[in-house]
Amino acid sequence: MEKRTSAGGADLLVQGGQVVGESGPKRADVWIEGGRIRAVGTDLGAPASVPVLDAANLLVLPGSIDPQVHFREPGLEHKEDLASGSLAAVAGGVTSFCEMPNTKPATTTADLLADKFRRAAGRCFADHAFFVGATAENADQLGELEQLPGCAGVKVFMGSSTGDLLVRDDSNLERVLRSGTRRVTVHAEDDFRLSERYAALSAGTQVTQHHHVRDVEAALRATRRLLDLAERTGRPVHVLHVSTAEEVELFAERDLGELVTFELTPNHLFLAAPDCYNGPHGTWAQMNPPVREKRHQQRLRRALADGEAACVGSDHAPHTAEEKSKPYPTSPSGIPGVQTTLPLLLTAVRDGWLDWKGLLRAVNVGPRRVYGIRNKGLVEPGVDGDLALVDPRIDGTLEETWLRSRARTNPFVGTELAGWPVATVVGGRVVYRHGNPSGTTQGEPAGRPLTFGG
Repeated sequence: MEKRTSAGGADLLVQGGQVVGESGPKRADVWIEGGRIRAVGTDLGAPASVPVLDAANLLVLPGSIDPQVHFREPGLEHKEDLASGSLAAVAGGVTSFCEMPNTKPATTTADLLADKFRRAAGRCFADHAFFVGATAENADQLGELEQLPGCAGVKVFMGSSTGDLLVRDDSNLERVLRSGTRRVTVHAEDDFRLSERYAALSAGTQVTQHHHVRDVEAALRATRRLLDLAERTGRPVHVLHVSTAEEVELFAERDLGELVTFELTPNHLFLAAPDCYNGPHGTWAQMNPPVREKRHQQRLRRALADGEAACVGSDHAPHTAEEKSKPYPTSPSGIPGVQTTLPLLLTAVRDGWLDWKGLLRAVNVGPRRVYGIRNKGLVEPGVDGDLALVDPRIDGTLEETWLRSRARTNPFVGTELAGWPVATVVGGRVVYRHGNPSGTTQGEPAGRPLTFGG
């Protein structure tokens, strides 16, 4: 199917498709040479030696960038690993990902970061980067660590979630923010309040109370503290998985411009309490910060549609069915979602509350801008030949058999979706193809480290 080149990419002509731009789909071919897009236009005449991928009746989007995944390697491979997680990514049209540091051991040193890249080599289907986790012990070295090749930046946990990374107090958080220059990524929940809330839990508390246990105030306190420190230090920050309407209003009120960006998840956009915790879902819908009531979902949707939110990250966080079946609160938090983000957003476009510009901002333009990712997120000459081909004619119920993650505990199983990725191209290589949601053909792992600075 492909012609390999010495540059590490491949040659490919994607012919007859509708290339999606901010104003919507437009008929165009895409010629990829040596892994980079050489030309975009109608009736392109590539050399006869270039393989052709027929995109008739398909939408051609830039490959999605997922800036927040947990692929669990090393140490937690029974949940997921880099091979299975990245396969799920490309099955969902994701061609680049940034992976979080709360593995075992946590990614807190140069050696541990290098170990992840060694593990990824020849096994990742998508291009990739890894975050370094902040601790009180490595705070003063973070400025050097964030500059290492392939490092996505620094990740801070202000509230305990999964793993053993935690920077709960303002003095150490300020040390982190004063060490380095790149945007710092933050899980903002106030650990002091969380400790009090969990200590006060009565026996028999159910997962239906999760969004009350980790309440709005826990998120709002941490976010307010973070904005104060960002303004004091001048360090840009990116707030992950914002879950409350109050935080969105706080961002607007403080109006700190590019100093503060924030990210949403499909879980908070497409699930709502209490319904998500009832019926068959239960702890499958448990994550941190929690999925909340409808009023929060509605405000987050407006933030995405209006461009207040910078981007969407799946926060893909897999666990086994056995682990998820434990009684609350011993059941682990996390929802696997790297494969379902694009189909959900395509459904939002069909339903009318998101337009094409908003979709591209969510999974292409936004992540590239927030992190300074180079040569990604566009369909234009000079950019990496990463594409997601979608069949807009396919709609139907999400079946568990379509999922490629090692974790099948997904609360979106049974959801009606509109528009499915049917082929994924990374650097000119077709790494995943399926003619319908149940038939699959995968290529060889072709992922390489991401580069930053643009």
